[in-house]
Amino acid sequence: MSRLTHVTTGPYAPPAPARELTAVSADGARLHVEVHGPENAPPVVLAHGWTCSTAFWAAQIRELAADHRVIAYDQRGHGRSPASPACTTQALADDLEAVLAHTLARGERAVIVGHSMGGMSVMAASARPRFREHAAAVLLCSTGSSRLVAEARVVPLRAVAVRTWLTAHVLASRAPLGPVTPVARSILKYATMGAGSAPHMVEACARIVHACPRAVRHAWALVLAHLDLDDGVRELRAPTAVISGASDRLTPPLHARALAAALPHSLGLTELPGMGHMTPVEAPELVNEKIRELVTAYVTDTPGRAGGAEAPERIKEGS
Repeated sequence: MSRLTHVTTGPYAPPAPARELTAVSADGARLHVEVHGPENAPPVVLAHGWTCSTAFWAAQIRELAADHRVIAYDQRGHGRSPASPACTTQALADDLEAVLAHTLARGERAVIVGHSMGGMSVMAASARPRFREHAAAVLLCSTGSSRLVAEARVVPLRAVAVRTWLTAHVLASRAPLGPVTPVARSILKYATMGAGSAPHMVEACARIVHACPRAVRHAWALVLAHLDLDDGVRELRAPTAVISGASDRLTPPLHARALAAALPHSLGLTELPGMGHMTPVEAPELVNEKIRELVTAYVTDTPGRAGGAEAPERIKEGS
C-alpha cells in the first residue's frame, strides 16, 4: 500500500470525507472509497489515473461536495487500496463496477469522471450492465484508448522506434522515485504538466505520484503499454465529453480527438491551451464547471429525484 504523502494545506489538500468504506471487487480486491457531500445530492463518481489516488481530486471534491455527493476511490494498489497481482483492464472494469454497486442505489444515475487510467476504467467497463445502469453521462480527462506508448512525447526524440522503446522503459522503470526534491518536481512538471503550471500544483502532483509504490507503478505501466480499448470507446453509449491539455506529453491531444470522433454520443472535445496531462489539477475551475454542466443536463433533470431514480438502500458499508 502506498505512503500517503499528499499536501496538507491549500486548495489541493484532500478534504475529510463524510464517510469511508470498502468495496470488494470481483476477484476479492478491496478498494478504499470515500463519499463527500450530502447523502441525497446528485452523485458524481471520480476515477483517478495511474500513480495517483483520491487526493488527486481534492480541487473537485472541495468545490463540488457543497451540493453533490462525490464518490472517489483508490484504484487497486494506489492510495489506500492494497496492491493486487491482477493488473488488467478487466480488473479496472470490475473495480469500477464494484464501486458503483457499493455506493449507488439500484437504478441511480451518476456522472462518471475518469482521468487518464481512470478514463480507461470507464472504457473497459462501458459494455458492462451495471456501468450502463448507473452512467448518466461521462467526462473523460486526458486519456486514450490505445497506442499510448507509441504516441507519447515524454521522450523528446523524433525517431519513432527509438522514442517508443525509451518511453516504454522510462514509464515501466522499477527505480524508486525517491523524495520530492526540486529536481523531481522539475521532471514531473516536464513530463505531466504545462509549462505555466503553478508551483503549488506541481507540488501536489509530485507528492501524490511519488507516494505510489514502484511495484504498482511498474505493473500498471505494462498494462498501459499494451492497451487496446478501442472497442470500449465504441460501446460507451452514455453522453460523453472529452477534455485534453494541448501540451499533454503523456496522452497528446490526438488521443482526445480520436475519442471525440469515435464515441457514439460525443458531446465534443475541450482542448486546453498550455495545459498538460494533469487537467483536473491544472484547470480545476473548468473541469468542475464541465462536471456541473453534465449533472444539470443528465442527472438532475427530474425534480426531486437525484439520478432520475427512486432511492432504495445502497449496499451497506464494507469493513
